[in-house]
Order: sequence, then structure tokens, then C-alpha cells
Amino acid sequence: MPANHHPWLVQGSLALVTLAIAVASLCFGQYPLSLSAVGHTLVHLPPGEGVIGQIVWSVRLPRVVMALLAGGALGLCGATLQGVFQNPLVDPHIIGVTAGSAFGGTLAILLGVGSLLMMASTFFFGLVALGLIYALAALQGRDSTLGLILSGIILSGFFAALVSLMQYLADSEETLPNIVFWLLGSFATASWHKVLLMSLPLAVAAGALWKLRWRINLLALEERDARSLGVPVAALRRGVLVCCAVLVAAQVAVSGSIAWMGLVVPHLARLLVGADHRRLLPTAFWLGAALMLVVDDLARTLTQAEIPIGIVTALLGAPLFTFLLVQSRRRSTAR
Repeated sequence: MPANHHPWLVQGSLALVTLAIAVASLCFGQYPLSLSAVGHTLVHLPPGEGVIGQIVWSVRLPRVVMALLAGGALGLCGATLQGVFQNPLVDPHIIGVTAGSAFGGTLAILLGVGSLLMMASTFFFGLVALGLIYALAALQGRDSTLGLILSGIILSGFFAALVSLMQYLADSEETLPNIVFWLLGSFATASWHKVLLMSLPLAVAAGALWKLRWRINLLALEERDARSLGVPVAALRRGVLVCCAVLVAAQVAVSGSIAWMGLVVPHLARLLVGADHRRLLPTAFWLGAALMLVVDDLARTLTQAEIPIGIVTALLGAPLFTFLLVQSRRRSTAR
């Protein structure tokens, strides 16, 4: 049963669990650390002194923060999009921004530009993809949810073809492996610089969605009913999609394309707090952050070499989503 009467208890508990996982994640890696050593390093000033200090402050802590923000962004974006499109099968990939951002990053790797220009290219093409989606929807003569979904599918296929072309043109000895590893998602290159570049747009977009959370509930109504309540449906949907595009582009820019998180997390969050976006959005953020931390821990500890994040999320996400669908079917037949 969703915790409708105590949503803040659920969100507070998830925040504490996420914090506990984050601290535990600082202990894992090729150089294991004890919890007491990590705790002493975190409170010791000045930070970063000694070998353990360098490992915690310069390597693991920025990675943990980046994984937390990326997972939270995908969970928040997925929950928002499923509400906007009134479709539980929608995820951040459906609006084409992920594919557009992936093309931008792949192009930057192929051209051999620096990390800052690569992030800028990824972010830019993600927003370009959203603009093209609206342009295609306008050509179809409809700005409805169906028109946007169809346009997103078209753009995703187009940018996926461009990414394949970039891979075909890439040097197979050096550039191609870098492209493939980046496309599968990784936090291996995490740094405080990337954390800062990611956190700024994420904070703006997440803050805007938080302010619009009660209006997103109204998008679940029929458009005629929502308009009768004075809701500018098209403008609201456009603003929400821009926020989601910023979240996805910021995530892909620093960690590559990561599938399944934006699809599975909203379903788990709805099981906990229901479908009211005033409770669902923060719950999805914390749940996505916690799950991404666990996934990253598995990716860097299961084998000697680090496993790309996208592989782990697919291996865990597919059976988990199947379980959620079966449970949903059982609940609907029991009523």
C-alpha cells in the first residue's frame, strides 16, 4: 500500500538510506577502506591529506556524488515524463534527448576535443533534439502527447543511426573503444569539475519541477478538463519537457547513456507513495539516487575491470521491471 499518510517519513527514510549507501560506497573499490578510516578522513581538515585522503576526496567522493545526482536526475525525469505523457512505459529515452546527447558526445570523442567541449556538445545536441521533436510535432499538425512521443521515437532512431555512423568512422584501435565505453555509461572519469558542471543545470531544472509538481498532476486530466481549470496545457507541457531535457542532457554529458533507471524507478516510487507528483517526484529522486549508487558499487567491484553502468542497469532493470509488471497485474485482477 502506498504511504499516503506519511509521505515525508518515506522520503526522509530514503534520504537517510541514500546517505548511508553513499558513505558505504566510499569504502568500496580496488583499494578497500574501513568505515572508520573513511569517517576520519571526511571530518579531518584540511581534506585530501595522505593517500587515504586523496582516494576519498579526489577519487571516490566526486564519483559517489556524481552517481547520486545522475540517479536522482533519471528517477525524477522518468516520474515526470510518465505523468506528462500519462503512460507508465515512457522513460527519458522516449523524448529523443538521450539519443541527441549521445550523438553530441560521440561526435566530440570522434573529433578528439577536450572534456569541457565534449560536455558542451552533449548538452547542446540534447536540447537541439527537443527542439526538433517540437518541430516534427508541428509538421504533423499536433502538439499532443501522442505527437510528441512519435516525434521522439523518430528522432531517437535518427540520432541512433548517426551514432552508429560515428562508430563506423572511428579508429577501431583507440577512438571506437572510448565511444563504446562512454555510450554504455560510466562514472570512472568523475571529478569535482564535472560534479559542478552537472549540479548547476540539475538544480535549476529540479527546482522548477518541484515548483510545478502540483500542476503536473493536472496533466493527468483530459486536456479539455485541464483547460477548463485554467491550466495552459501546451505551455506547461513544454516547460516540463524542457526541464526534463536539461536533466537528461546534464546526466548524459558527464556519465554517458544509462538505460532502465528512468523507467523502473518511477514504478517503485509509486508503490511507496502513490501517483501524486507532490510526493512522487522527491521519492523518485532519492530512490533513483540510492539505486544508482548500488549499481555503481556493483560495476566497480564485481570484476577486476570496471563494468559499464549500462550493462549492470540492464541486467538488474529487466528482471525487476518484469517483476513490477507481474505484481501490477496481480493487484489489478485482485480488485
